[in-house]
Amino acid sequence: MRGEKSSIDHSASSSPSCFAHFCSSALRTKTLSPQSETSVRVISGNGLVRRLGLFDLILIGIGASIGAGIFVVTGTVAHDAGPGVTISFILAGASCVLNALCYAELASRFPAVVGGAYLYTYTAFNELTAFLVFAQLMLDYHIGAASIARSLASYVVAVLELFPIFKGNIPSWIGHGSEEFLGALSINVLAPILLLLLTIVLCWGVGESSALNLVMTTTKVIIVIFVVIVGAFKIDVSNWSPFAPNGFKAILTGATVVFFAYVGFDAVANSAEESKRPQRDLPLGIMGSLLSCAALYIGVCLVITGMVPYHSLGEEAPLAEAFTSKGLKYVSILISIGAVAGLTTTLLVGLYVQSRLYLGLGRDGLLPSIFAKVHPTRHTPIHSQIWVGIVACILAGLFNVHVLSHILSVGSLTGYSVVSACVVTLRWKDKTSSQVSRGWISNWREGVLCLVIIACCGFTAGAIYRFDASLFFLIVPVVIAIFATAALYRRQVYTDPPGFSCPWVPIVPAVCIFFNIFLFAQLHFEAWVRFLVLGIISIGIYAFYGQYHADPVSSNETVIYHRAPAEETK
Repeated sequence: MRGEKSSIDHSASSSPSCFAHFCSSALRTKTLSPQSETSVRVISGNGLVRRLGLFDLILIGIGASIGAGIFVVTGTVAHDAGPGVTISFILAGASCVLNALCYAELASRFPAVVGGAYLYTYTAFNELTAFLVFAQLMLDYHIGAASIARSLASYVVAVLELFPIFKGNIPSWIGHGSEEFLGALSINVLAPILLLLLTIVLCWGVGESSALNLVMTTTKVIIVIFVVIVGAFKIDVSNWSPFAPNGFKAILTGATVVFFAYVGFDAVANSAEESKRPQRDLPLGIMGSLLSCAALYIGVCLVITGMVPYHSLGEEAPLAEAFTSKGLKYVSILISIGAVAGLTTTLLVGLYVQSRLYLGLGRDGLLPSIFAKVHPTRHTPIHSQIWVGIVACILAGLFNVHVLSHILSVGSLTGYSVVSACVVTLRWKDKTSSQVSRGWISNWREGVLCLVIIACCGFTAGAIYRFDASLFFLIVPVVIAIFATAALYRRQVYTDPPGFSCPWVPIVPAVCIFFNIFLFAQLHFEAWVRFLVLGIISIGIYAFYGQYHADPVSSNETVIYHRAPAEETK
């Protein structure tokens, strides 16, 4: 009887202790060392090498953002928004600029190592939230890489078929993908081969991958500029009237669609440990790449809507069809080559970013330590890179992942929103004293509550807009979000960060959070389900592995995060 009672007492006490351990682990944060050093210590004893200059960083951002979509999405959105699609791109670009300002501040604040949104969340909030952000981002990256690889394979085949010897002689299972069988399987041979080649380049070294990105991105940009210049001579200004045939709502809806055409500038933040002068160059690289992309998109919009009446634009290849209708078929060929270059850089940068995120989590112990190892001579996270390549090859080679495209963008919007929230919380003066309760709630928790209210208002407003409810119901969440932002502004004390500073904090981050979650509400219902299901799975993985292996403050096994020296900011 005494033994049974002891066993019952032990099992009753172990359950609360497990939960207490989970909570204490989940709420751990990573602190930034006050020392002014740039060196990092890693498990393998070898770190990444700082080889990327400002121009390389800008090209990484452009390479990640502009794919084949610049030749397609501009025309498809213009079919509904008319010439006003230019305003759609300007609005979406302005929103992305606000998000980029938040990224730029944190990239300047944490310039020494890789991690991006995951690292920022780990520092500003806690370990579990950082792991959840990583999981949402990584699913986007994995599915996105496989989908882009399939598109790239299809465009490569299309270019090959320009030669008579190949035309009609390439089986569909090589590049376009075979017919689906067993409900989901669709064989594609060329996509894994292309992924294998890019993975080899990325494993070989950051210098080699940067050189490939330089060549392909330059080719893509030159072709886009050439297309804009040639098309400018074929513009009929009468095609720009009416400018907004379906009203402002169609333009606003178009802005929510083309917002995702800018996604990719955040890739620059994950190049922190390989940037020569990170504290200066990362913010410039983020903003420079985004503004360059905006200029190219707007140029293409003006040309395509000026060349052909908006209602005559095709759905599949609107830009190519516009030039063909003007007797400029050779430009269509250039567009196909530009699409190949664009997809190559998007895929290359996507694979690069994934490996750096895995590297960060491997160093912190949230993933097995093999992901933290860096090759002693190539100075690349070779195990992480190979793993990323294997996952992409399997998905691209066996599955028609295009059907999963409607559940993408969840990770990007989640990451952007959390990064904006990180800017606010890291600016609060003396987080420790702010967490001391002076009433029914501490200042820090009150601020976090305001951020959550803004996010909830953004989702509510997005759902109301999506389902065409009354304008009154749309105004209510907007007003509540304004009051929450005012509370953030009036009731919190903010400090100036080192390096680049995002203007008008907390107003700019609050606007970013509201609009990002507003866009989240526009996604397919399956995307909402994916967000919840992946969140639950991620919590399970963290509960069974991450909480027991993570060690954000170890000086022997994990990275010590340091600020860049003061002279690097000059």
